Amino acid sequence: MVEALAPDRATLVARYKTYLRDCIDRRPSGLRQKLALALDKHKSFISQITNPAYPVPVPAGDLETILEVCHLSPEERRRFLALYDAAHPREAPRRGVRAAGAHRIHIDLPAFPDVATALEVEGLIRDFAARVIRLAQRRQR
Repeated sequence: MVEALAPDRATLVARYKTYLRDCIDRRPSGLRQKLALALDKHKSFISQITNPAYPVPVPAGDLETILEVCHLSPEERRRFLALYDAAHPREAPRRGVRAAGAHRIHIDLPAFPDVATALEVEGLIRDFAARVIRLAQRRQR
């Protein structure tokens, strides 16, 4: 009988997607486009992973990028990850948000004349970095 009261997976997914959408809605406009570029996905994918009406879950491999690009506060991050882990309990131990010993670099960019150019440059840099990392990881095997 207790199992009947537990929310199903779709409800749990909708909860964290609603929370993520609400966090994004409190940020400046253009964040969905910035996320799409950072994840190398189409903007419609961002709509799907932030709309609780769609069953598409947020891929575990995209979590760190999403958390970073959205600039979630520590409390927002904790709450979102708690909701995510409730919906995907098997992913929690494996998702490995930022592996130990991982390196982070920051690149200062100049002010660009428009947001579209800034987003395009940032996307190109992220794409290049992801390709270089994949190449380096293949060489280590």
